[in-house]
Amino acid sequence: MAKYTPMIEQYLAIKAEVQDAFLFFRLGDFYEMFFDDAVLAARELEITLTGREGGMDERIPMCGVPHHSAENYVARLVEKGYKVAICEQVEDPSEAKGVVRREVVRIVTPGTVMDARSLSETSNNYIAAVVLSGGGYGFAACDISTGELYVTRLDGSFELLLDELNVYSPSELLGSPALLEQIRGGSAAWLRSAVMTERESRTIAPGSVLAPEGQFSDAQLAALPEGGRETLSLLMGYLMDTQKRSLSHIKHIRVYEPSQYMVMDPFTRRNLELVETVRDRSKKGTLLWLLDKTVTAMGGRLLRRWIEKPLMSASHISDRLEAVERLYHQLIVRDDLRTSLKEVYDLERLTARIAYGSANARDLVALKASLQQVPLLQQLCQTSGSATLAKLAARIDPCQDLMMAIADAIVDEPPVSIRDGGMIRAGLSARLDQLREASTNGKMWLAELERQERERTGIKSLKIGFNKVFGYYIEVTKSNLNQLEEGRYERKQTLANAERFVTPQLKEKEALILDAEESMVGLEHELFVELRDRLAGHISRLQQLAELIATADVYQSLAHVSASNRFTKPEVGEFFELQIEEGRHPVVEAVLEDGVFIANETSLSKETGSMLLITGPNMAGKSTYMRQVAIICLMAQIGCFVPARQAKMPIIDRIFTRIGAADDLIGGQSTFMVEMMDIQIMTEKATAQSLVIIDELGRGTSTGEGMAIAQAVIEYLHDTIGCKTLVSTHFHELAHLEESLRDLRNYCMAVKESGQQVTFLRRLIRGAASTSYGIYCAQIAGLPSGIIERSYALLHGFEARTELLKSGQEAAATTATEQEDTAPVPAPQPDPAPSASYQIEQLSLFTVAEQAAEKPSAPKKDAKAEKVIEQLRSADLMNMTPMAAMNFLHELKQHIASKS
Repeated sequence: MAKYTPMIEQYLAIKAEVQDAFLFFRLGDFYEMFFDDAVLAARELEITLTGREGGMDERIPMCGVPHHSAENYVARLVEKGYKVAICEQVEDPSEAKGVVRREVVRIVTPGTVMDARSLSETSNNYIAAVVLSGGGYGFAACDISTGELYVTRLDGSFELLLDELNVYSPSELLGSPALLEQIRGGSAAWLRSAVMTERESRTIAPGSVLAPEGQFSDAQLAALPEGGRETLSLLMGYLMDTQKRSLSHIKHIRVYEPSQYMVMDPFTRRNLELVETVRDRSKKGTLLWLLDKTVTAMGGRLLRRWIEKPLMSASHISDRLEAVERLYHQLIVRDDLRTSLKEVYDLERLTARIAYGSANARDLVALKASLQQVPLLQQLCQTSGSATLAKLAARIDPCQDLMMAIADAIVDEPPVSIRDGGMIRAGLSARLDQLREASTNGKMWLAELERQERERTGIKSLKIGFNKVFGYYIEVTKSNLNQLEEGRYERKQTLANAERFVTPQLKEKEALILDAEESMVGLEHELFVELRDRLAGHISRLQQLAELIATADVYQSLAHVSASNRFTKPEVGEFFELQIEEGRHPVVEAVLEDGVFIANETSLSKETGSMLLITGPNMAGKSTYMRQVAIICLMAQIGCFVPARQAKMPIIDRIFTRIGAADDLIGGQSTFMVEMMDIQIMTEKATAQSLVIIDELGRGTSTGEGMAIAQAVIEYLHDTIGCKTLVSTHFHELAHLEESLRDLRNYCMAVKESGQQVTFLRRLIRGAASTSYGIYCAQIAGLPSGIIERSYALLHGFEARTELLKSGQEAAATTATEQEDTAPVPAPQPDPAPSASYQIEQLSLFTVAEQAAEKPSAPKKDAKAEKVIEQLRSADLMNMTPMAAMNFLHELKQHIASKS
């Protein structure tokens, strides 16, 4: 019976251990893939699919990539969401008995990427783990490229878990199959594109290799919340399984409470465009784009985290604002900081690569250059006059001993590879210096030999060369072969136009030179690894330094942007009142090419009203105004100055927004259903310290139902929750709520009309709007003039009918009141609710009939009045067309008029 060759059997055995990953199987200078892996990889990487014999009748599908460029192919597969297992030869083929032993040395997954080319400089690449624990969830997130590790417990609803996942946007998520399936079906549509890795949590013995106890101190583990140890074990076990090496740079657990930060759901983050735009998910046009004037990669990542997680502590916010204020007023200090920070490389990722064992000599030179800037940075912070920056400077460890260790050992411009030599400075190792001298002397001897052979033979083109296969040789073109002495040269290789020779003397010197160079390269590698390991022993020092430098970078960035854009320091505290004088939307203002942004006031308090009902036309600036209030609140709580003349900001615990139409087609939800789901979350989660923003409340259904829902939601937010609320609507009829709701105030966007011209002034004013200018907006959008003219004609017709309905309603009510018949008339049974296709005319007519029928008749009957009432009773109002309803009402009016 045929069977696979020993090598294919080995491949299949290793593949069985990594079934969810591509297996890059090392064969010589290539990583080969076989069977289904080869077919899929050939398609995804667009490389040639071939085949080879494997012991069976059919050839095995095969494809491969060169080992020296494998990282590029690995990166492409990981970017597509695949995992790649790297399988290397772990014994010398010359010493192997049978098939060379091979092992998987690392598994690269979307959440464990370390290659700098595959990572964004200014955003983290998180892998997260989730465990169901009691009535909540254990949550952990780690960026293996920086060593950051966050752990918390989320008590409460499933939506809270989705909110937290949305903050970290992990590229890979670990959890049980049931929990991952629930997350896939959640409302966070973006999460469906993340890689979900099913992995059951397990109990890890304290002494095992995978035990996180070996990674962290007892004090850190004791501080973990309920479910934290289980979640941490799940995450660290997976990382150690896939990386198969020490993860000593992941050693500090940052335990936090969700209540330390403002909460925002995925819809709010998207609507406010904090870190990516709604339209094309780009950075430009976002709050991060505006505020990011950081000059280090780690500063850029920290700023993003600050924006994603605004603070809830007034004292911590005050500390940040104090540092920004000092730098705001000191241009020279700020510029000196920026200049110095420009020389600092990505310390977080450099440190991680050192601990991981993947840093090369150029990485160490970058670390040295960064550490050289630390004394100046420390001095600038100490003398800035800021108490916050002075405290930061006091915590800085300059790490100058590490800088000197690198400076003494590594040359200024080393090669990329650490296996080619040329990295170590002269004087570090006496043995290395001796080998270098031998190599240098040997090469000088070769140059002298080449000169002598040219003179002796008279062949000016004669040269001495080297390759890895044949070693050193003397090369002579074929046209000059007759000038060589017979018996002096030993033929080594024949080329098309030349012959290569060796001499006994050259062979002897070759052995000395190659031995020296091989020993020299090996010794340099040994010295480099020794230095790298020594630096790895100081990872904690370097990580803390990186965090402090990143913080200083964010402070100067916020100060720079605040000064450049005329922002103001806000007053932030534990009070209810929110006051913004001349507030502006910072991003919209920044991208305006022509004109000036119109500033607006905002006052939300117990005295002036905590709920604004904003009416007015589209394109007048309602959505921009509401967004700017939310953005200003968020900016204040990250410790940034705000775009206003003056601002008094309370601590906001949550921001909820419902802005713009958004179908969830993947989830099968309509725009209106998505809106209702958003509002459901608001009504369930909002507190009196929350800010709720709803744009165009109640649209997406019939007019009557929309108004009913809008009023009910407004009343609930006002009476039950009592939060600060901004609501915009086209239902001008809701303006009457100001009379019944104590904290509600009517506002609208000012409009200037001049003949047929309408100008949107984009200024918020007190009072309710009377129209929405929808047709005018359609005209601005460029709809054909025929459509615009027809729209105005239809609008006038609708308005005329509404007036007619009002007169008929008043007349019918008057007639019913004048009746003297005391016999009660039974009220009709309520009809089913009208569908969305029915017009408002029918609703109004139904009201006329109800009011007339519910009034008691006079004892003395009037024949004509009785006829009107009887017609109303018998009319099938719910099945009338709008035109039939108008005709019926006209006939009733004629009957009433003829009575007089």
